[in-house]
Amino acid sequence: MKKLVIDSGALRVAARWQGKGVALLMYHSVSDNPNSQQDTLGGIAHSTLVFRGQMEVIAREFNPITIEDLFLFLKGQRDLPSRPVVVTFDDGYADNYHLASPILEQFGIPGVFYVTVDCVERQMPPWPAQLRFAFLTSGKTGWADPDQRRWSLATREDKIRAFERASEFCGKLSGSPQSDFIAHIYSDLAIEPVRNRPSLMMSWDQVRGLLRAGHTVGSHTMTHPNMAHVGEQDARREFLESKRCLERQLGEPAVHFSYPCPALQPHWREATVRLSREIGYKTAVTANGGLVRAHHEPLCLRRIRPTKQVAGLRWNLACTFAGRVV
Repeated sequence: MKKLVIDSGALRVAARWQGKGVALLMYHSVSDNPNSQQDTLGGIAHSTLVFRGQMEVIAREFNPITIEDLFLFLKGQRDLPSRPVVVTFDDGYADNYHLASPILEQFGIPGVFYVTVDCVERQMPPWPAQLRFAFLTSGKTGWADPDQRRWSLATREDKIRAFERASEFCGKLSGSPQSDFIAHIYSDLAIEPVRNRPSLMMSWDQVRGLLRAGHTVGSHTMTHPNMAHVGEQDARREFLESKRCLERQLGEPAVHFSYPCPALQPHWREATVRLSREIGYKTAVTANGGLVRAHHEPLCLRRIRPTKQVAGLRWNLACTFAGRVV
């Protein structure tokens, strides 16, 4: 039935009445075997097969654009085609380079890759992957959080609940306090720190390769904190140091940003919008859902989480452009 509705063209007609909107898709990882990474990435990986199918749909039925196209549209300096889509990736996983980028290039789709700078520098995954690995692979039967509340680790479900509790604390930290918290968790759980296995994060050469392929690279902070929950000094450092490091490594301005940690709300504030503008960013994307409209603030842009099915993404995008909440 959904396919019949889409194929009828009714949703395209409805979309014209809604006015121009842009869909930003939020991806993280692409894997030939997503289940093999459950202990680190959890459910954020899309299968290569599904991602390829989704990009084929984007290229055939929608109009992929760059983040710069979107920025100029918001400034009133560029018109856009109907049903425009921006494809974005967060974190900086190596599969973005090895798997996602070739598929994007096959279909002529420009991507935006937001890199967690310290993770590339240190070749370690972002703290959520480090904590998830620690809790899900530990042989310990219990854990005490910083408030001294005890958490069972008897079952996988128990471990996930404890991981989520630890994330509430870690998401509010940045820099050295964050590293110290993770080290303390690993010590408590008697786990060796997760290494870059196998090449989980991109290298700088690979990040530069994305630029050479015509994609855009932006900042996802230095250490992946929730920017709404850290102090202004720490937030400024995350904005500024990641920008400077990207510019040093890539040799071009870094003017696009992505907010981490949407699981801990809010993950941005008016104060972070102000800071990002002061430091020189042109756009910043969030995990708030919906289309971006012409009147929206460029420094707190909405995104859409893709489904794990090709048909599901096709339906959701068609409905979203038509003004229907799905």
